[in-house]
This record gives sequence, C-alpha cells and structure tokens, in this order.
Amino acid sequence: MLKQIRYFQSVVKFGSFTAAAEAHFISQSAISQQIKALEDELGVTLLNRKKRSFTLTEAGEYFYKKSLILVSDYDAICRELQRISGNHGEFLRIGVLKGYGGSEFQNAVSAFTAQFPDVSVEVIHGNHDALYAMLRNDALDIVLNDQRRAFSDEYINIVLEIREYYAEISANSPLAQLDEAEISDLKNLPLILLSSENQQETERNFYLNDLGFQSEIIFTEYLDDAQMQVIQGKGFLPIEGNKDTLPSAVQAIKLLRNGKPVIRRYCAFMKADIPSKHTELFTEILKNQF
Repeated sequence: MLKQIRYFQSVVKFGSFTAAAEAHFISQSAISQQIKALEDELGVTLLNRKKRSFTLTEAGEYFYKKSLILVSDYDAICRELQRISGNHGEFLRIGVLKGYGGSEFQNAVSAFTAQFPDVSVEVIHGNHDALYAMLRNDALDIVLNDQRRAFSDEYINIVLEIREYYAEISANSPLAQLDEAEISDLKNLPLILLSSENQQETERNFYLNDLGFQSEIIFTEYLDDAQMQVIQGKGFLPIEGNKDTLPSAVQAIKLLRNGKPVIRRYCAFMKADIPSKHTELFTEILKNQF
C-alpha cells in the first residue's frame, strides 16, 4: 500500500496522472490502476475523475494531508532503524564539478530521493581531474563533469548541456558596455578562477592552453571572494548559463574565440561495466532536468 500512497501523492502534487507516471517511470494506465487499487483497499473514492482532469474528494483531501505525515514518519523510522542496526543501506555516490551553478542537479536529487527514499545520496564536489580519478578508482558511481578529453568506451558518456561562457565584469568597467568580446580583448584584465590549491595547475593549463585565455590568473577557493574582486574591477570571472540573476554591480558579456562562442559541455559519466540499477535511474532523472 505504501507504494500506492506515494503514487497518489505524486498525482496530487503534479496535478496530472501523466506527470506523476513520468516521475515514477511507469505508464499512465499503471499509475491509474494503482490508485484505483488504493481506493478499493481503503473503501473510499479519493479522486473525482473528469476526462483528463480530476479533483480531490473530501475524503481524498483528508487522506492526502494525513498521508504526507504518515510517509514522512515512515521514512524517518526507516532511517533510524538503519542507524541503530549499523546498516547504512544502499548508497549512490555522485561527484559534481566544483563551481557548477545549475539547479538541474539539485532537482534530480530531489526527484530521485522522492522515488527511492531508502537510497542515501552522497555528493562530493571537486575539480575535473579529481572527479575523474575517483570515478576511475570506483570511489564514485556517477560524475557530473565537464568534457576536457575525448570520450572513452570505458565509460558511458552522456552530454547533458552545452553552455556558452560569459565574462562577469564590474559594471563600472568600460567593457561592461559590450555585449560580447573576444577572449584576446581581455588579455590585460586578470582572469579569476575558483580552484583549490592542489588543482590550480590543472585549471591554469585548461584555461590557457585548451580555451586560449591570455590573461594573468588569480585563484580563489570561494565564489563570494571572486565576485567581490570582480565588483572592484580587479579581474573577470568566467561563468556559464543563466546570467540574468547577476547583481546589478556586475555585467556579463559573451566570450568569443575567433568569432565563435566559447562553450563548455556538461556531461554525466559512469563506468560502462554493468552500472547499477540506481545509477542508471538517477542518470535518466538527471537527463530529464536539462
């Protein structure tokens, strides 16, 4: 019955049988049958169905609210049982590129946890090479990373999104009046990068040799520090994706190399040798967020 209750909660949450079925990776007819079975078990009608829509009955409204508390308590009891027994249950270990600012990953974890509450998701943030090494040594199951080398047949390589680079610069800079600029145009303005000390040389080589930046590089480990340096006009910070949420003290200009946008490919990587069920399911959920 617990699985049926979770299906019912998803239908109410999404307001759609189709959306709920997609969230649970089952067919619409299957989730409809499961909720009908739940109603038969309870002996009440929870939903008034109207062609492609539905409304909650009074009993359905009451059951929905109480079931949220019931399922939350059940999940908490299961976690405590695992702790007391010393059995920490199933884990999914995911590495995420440090500095990745999209909400897609957080949304994927939320959706996965809702579907598999008994699986603990462990998240480790790191630089590109550190994450690659951990995946290679079986310390991680999945890695959300950028592509810096040719794809290998040893891994399942899934391109999630291609993002364009922007330069975040002080709004007081004359460059802020530009919509776009060649990276060579910024050679006299320091490039600010987020990196731990042991990864600085790797990041330096990537930005200078692979991407073609020509600027002096300033490293910092903290985003707040980097943005404060940008605001004071001490350099520019490369960013990707959504630039509409930046504070008014900075501006973003598109970065070009030989007239073409500088891009970054974000990918999901996992070993090709028999990935686990949960690894494949999480990757599928992650793909749907992009």
